[in-house]
Amino acid sequence: MRLALFEPDIPQNLGAFIRLSAGMGVPLDVIEPCGFPVDDKRIRRAAMDYYDLARLTRHASWAAFCRDRPAGRLVLLSTAGATRLPEAVFRPDDILLLGRESAGVPPEVHETADLRVRIPLQAGARSLNVALSAAMVLSEALRQTSGFEKLA
Repeated sequence: MRLALFEPDIPQNLGAFIRLSAGMGVPLDVIEPCGFPVDDKRIRRAAMDYYDLARLTRHASWAAFCRDRPAGRLVLLSTAGATRLPEAVFRPDDILLLGRESAGVPPEVHETADLRVRIPLQAGARSLNVALSAAMVLSEALRQTSGFEKLA
C-alpha cells in the first residue's frame, strides 16, 4: 500500500500526509510540481518529528511517477469517482492517489486510474480536506488488507 499526492497546493497538507505516511508505515510519493516552494523547513514544521520516519519519494512530474512507480493498481480518490468507498475492495499493493486541493487531477491522470473511489457525503457537501480523505480511505484499505497487523 502507498499514498501518492499529485501536485499539492498546500504545504500543511503535505505535512499531514508525511505524518500519516510515517504513522501508518506507508510510503508516500509526491508528484511535483508543488504549488509552493518545497523546502524542508515548511514541510518539517507541518510534519513535526515524523519527517524522518516517513518513506518519501519525490517525482519531478506525472510522467516521472508513471515511469518509476512500483507495480500496483492506481486507485484515485475523486469526488467524481464511480465507486463509493463502502463498496471499494482494496489490494495490498494499491497506490492511493489524491489530487490537488484546488483542482483534483487533470483528465489524463483520471483516465489512468484503475479504480476511482468517492467518499459519500451528505447532500450539499462538495468534498473533504485531501489529508482527511487520505486518512479515511487508507484506514479502510489497511483494514481490508490486514495492513494494521504490522503496526503496534
